[in-house]
Amino acid sequence: MNAPVEFTAPAPEQPLLRAVLRGTLRLLVRSLVRPPMPIAGQRALIKALTAMPLKVSGVTRSAGELGGRPCEWHRPQQDSGAVLLYLHGGAYLIGAPSTHRVICTMLAKRGGLAVCALDYRLAPEHRYPAAREDAVAAYRALLDAGYRAEQIFIGGDSAGGNLCLITTQQLKRLELPLPAGLVCLSPWTDASGEHLHQPPAGDPLLHPAWLDQAIALYCPPGLDRCDPGLSPLHGDLALPPLLIQVGEDEVLLNDSLRLAEQARAAGTRVRLERYPGLWHVFQAHVGMLRAADLAVARIAAFLHEQQAAGR
Repeated sequence: MNAPVEFTAPAPEQPLLRAVLRGTLRLLVRSLVRPPMPIAGQRALIKALTAMPLKVSGVTRSAGELGGRPCEWHRPQQDSGAVLLYLHGGAYLIGAPSTHRVICTMLAKRGGLAVCALDYRLAPEHRYPAAREDAVAAYRALLDAGYRAEQIFIGGDSAGGNLCLITTQQLKRLELPLPAGLVCLSPWTDASGEHLHQPPAGDPLLHPAWLDQAIALYCPPGLDRCDPGLSPLHGDLALPPLLIQVGEDEVLLNDSLRLAEQARAAGTRVRLERYPGLWHVFQAHVGMLRAADLAVARIAAFLHEQQAAGR
């Protein structure tokens, strides 16, 4: 049965903290991570903003290599034997495993599984399909390392959610065994930019000019932006069980809603979760924002459910 599993979070708490976070994001991210700031400057800014020391009891972090690319492993003391291949966001231009340590660490701790954050190649130095090639190679490497497909999950936020989807679609084309489930946090699913949401409260993180810059630098010349390799919404959406979480105050809200609708129509078991009053990839504030704690707990529950179903 492919009936949708819907969840709308209650109105978020902590109004003062949310106001501070929203204002800080608008000032330091939305107003700066966009043209005309050079890509090198954007990368340096995001690394500086996410450079806080992090130590979570019960989780160890180590550097590694997977499929020929650097990665970071986050391993909990209580490990189920499963692994989440995590693909970071950043519009295919910025970001790294180091910028997503908070969410990866907490997913490892609360999900009880190893999390591998892949340092895939970025544009403009490496346009599509370089990132997808890296993610497919990493998945193959997990299989070669002895993980069974039913022990592997793929997840990601924003452009990492896009990469999660196009990677899985490519795995199908290659006739490889598919992962046990997919986790997409505010995924970017339509590179055309024709269906952006305009939240009344505004999106404090993403500026449309940055999205335009990203797709122009990531998309090879002459390739239609509706090509499924860029816009997985137009590809094969008969996928493994799929969890989608999205904030309602973000320009990419419709990317998630359309993905859920079309994936269900293709026969995929979809769980769509909407979070009122919250912004793009608010889960990054886990450990600080109670709504983010709730979202990560629900991701962990989804991972546990899929592992139990695969046993």
